[in-house]
Amino acid sequence: MPALAFHRDDSLPFLEAKQCRANDLAYHKHFHEEYSIGLIDEGETNAWCDGQQLRVEAGRLISFPPLMMHACHPLESQEWKYKMLFIKPEWFQGLKQRELDQLSIPYLLEDGKNKACRLQINRTMEALASKGTPLEIESALIELIQALVSQNASDLEHEPQGKQDQKYVKLIKEYLHAHFSEKVTLEELEREAGISRFHLVRLFKKWSHLPPHAYQLLLRINHAKTELAMQRPIADVAAEVGFYDQSHFARAFVKIVGATPQKYALSI
Repeated sequence: MPALAFHRDDSLPFLEAKQCRANDLAYHKHFHEEYSIGLIDEGETNAWCDGQQLRVEAGRLISFPPLMMHACHPLESQEWKYKMLFIKPEWFQGLKQRELDQLSIPYLLEDGKNKACRLQINRTMEALASKGTPLEIESALIELIQALVSQNASDLEHEPQGKQDQKYVKLIKEYLHAHFSEKVTLEELEREAGISRFHLVRLFKKWSHLPPHAYQLLLRINHAKTELAMQRPIADVAAEVGFYDQSHFARAFVKIVGATPQKYALSI
């Protein structure tokens, strides 16, 4: 990884990610106009947050609401590696007020929540850095935010269930089936279902046991299997189902089928 890298996706203008590796980089007092969430991967830093001094060790998340003044000074003689997500405030429309209030509180998280959020920030960063689909990136980001604002891990299991929920999920599935090879975004699914993207991801995962992007990926791979069985060229099939990078297609195919596209085609 380079010493400093930024990651963006044109389909997600509200989001920017930053990865940094350095041992002599300190940030003086400043603020961001975005909501920012960071994870220290290596080293430690002394953080000043709106007048409060904090020590942030490797493996810990720290977050800053928009316009909050803060500064970071990593410990000397230590390798310092961290990642940050910057999210524009308007993206959070659709969250309940209670959840918005939660976002303004945590600088550092307790251990259980920190572990869950660390997993999700890494998934979001990996999806963005590896140029995953907009649906994959934003779904991971929403799961990170939901982990941040939830009171406990079982919050989502106790939501009321009903036929209306299943109606929303049915609409989303129908749209994904009709557009599985396209670069679908959560904004499109939000318009189709008529509910916020935060509620949408939560409902879809509860009733389908997968987030929307993973469901779309299954549709792509299943269609690809049918086409490969007809001995069509792998590159053509990859492009047809929405993979413009053949190596990315091969990796996704192996994870679901257990064999490369070539081995699958030759076994028919």
